[in-house]
Amino acid sequence: MKNTTDIEPVTAEEKATWPKGPLVALETPFIDIRGAIHPLVDRLMKSAVLIESKAGTLRANHYHRTDWHYCYVISGSIEYYFRPTGSVAEPECVIAGAGEMVFTPPMVDHGMVFPEDTVFLTLSRNPRDQATYEADVVRIEMLKPDGLTVWKPGENT
Repeated sequence: MKNTTDIEPVTAEEKATWPKGPLVALETPFIDIRGAIHPLVDRLMKSAVLIESKAGTLRANHYHRTDWHYCYVISGSIEYYFRPTGSVAEPECVIAGAGEMVFTPPMVDHGMVFPEDTVFLTLSRNPRDQATYEADVVRIEMLKPDGLTVWKPGENT
C-alpha cells in the first residue's frame, strides 16, 4: 500500500509553470497538407488516460494533495466546478467543450458534471495506478450528487 510519502512533493519551480486559471489557452496548431498537430501539454508527466463519461454523471468531487492534471475534451462537454481546498464558498464553474482544456493544480476541490456523453484525455503529474491515486486523492462532497450517476470506491462497477 502506498502512502503520500511515496509521492514526489510539489516544488515552487513546478508551481510557477502552471496555468493561471482552469481554462487553458491552447497553442495554435501546426497545419499542413497532411493535417494538423495540436500542442496540448509540454510538461513532464507520468500518466495519460482516456476517460469516457456518460451524460448525467458526476466525476471527481475530490482534491489531490500533490497531483495536477490537464483534461482535454475530445467530444462532448464538461461542467468543471472548482474552489480552493478548505473553502466553503460555492464553487465556480467553467464549461469546456470539444477542443478545450482545463487544468487542476493540487489542493483545489474539483468536480465534473457531464451534460452529454463526453470523451476526454487526462494528462497527470503522478502515476494513475490505483495505489498511487488513492494515496493522493481526498474525496469530498463539494457537489451534491442528486439526480446524477455517481460511483464510490467499494461499489460494484
